[in-house]
Amino acid sequence: MPDVTTLFPAAGHLARPAAMLAAIVLAGDRPGGNALAQAHGVPASVLVPVAGRRCIDRVVTTLRASARVAGGLVVGPPAAVMATDRAMQELLAPGDFAWLEPAHGPSASALRAVTTLARYPVLLTAGDHALLEPAVVDRFCLQAGASTCDFVVGLVPHSLVAARFPASKRTILRLRDGAWCGSNLFLVRTPAGARALEFWQTLEVERKRPWRMARRLGVGFLAAYLTGTLSLDTALARLSALSGCAIGVVEVASARTAVDVDSAADLALAEEVLRVG
Repeated sequence: MPDVTTLFPAAGHLARPAAMLAAIVLAGDRPGGNALAQAHGVPASVLVPVAGRRCIDRVVTTLRASARVAGGLVVGPPAAVMATDRAMQELLAPGDFAWLEPAHGPSASALRAVTTLARYPVLLTAGDHALLEPAVVDRFCLQAGASTCDFVVGLVPHSLVAARFPASKRTILRLRDGAWCGSNLFLVRTPAGARALEFWQTLEVERKRPWRMARRLGVGFLAAYLTGTLSLDTALARLSALSGCAIGVVEVASARTAVDVDSAADLALAEEVLRVG
């Protein structure tokens, strides 16, 4: 099984062809375990099978099929799982992806991985992104790479998701000029883009104390969002100012990219999509 030291020689960089990106796959769980993993009797959520193949296998296979990604890091599952999971070891055996111990939470894990790679731009996605497709990855990397921003977020128009999956409950970002769903695709385009991950980490620390999160974001910002008067440009400007880097958005025109497998309902939806095609 490859580790960071074998993929990162003295210079500390992952070797890859010019113009290709490294990818970071977040494959850890939040502290306290994961209900879906427990329901399926596996030690980590990314090991849950989706239509006969584990989530993490599907994600890594998709990235390997991308024309714009050449290897990277899989951050998680924990060392105790990696030591005993033969299938996980075989998945990483080709050596293009190395394993990295996850930190305490997704933002800290992302920041650890970005710091370890120390090359930009770098693609960031999730290990439960079972419906991710190579063509979507390629388009996102191309469009986000052309941005002048330090950190680029992929957003899926909610209208696409509602039309394709009308019964699915997704988290919706409702703004004055449109509604969006997340895509679990991010590009840390420059070293400054890591500041967005640092800011995400400060918010994640406060996720069980929403009043502190509100204070950090600003009462006016949240009031505008709650009243439907917050525009995407205003939101990006505020988040850029708070994080200390330029944050931009790329539209991802793929409804299935808004689906991650973190609940029984999402698992059933993903398996239906894969069955129907």
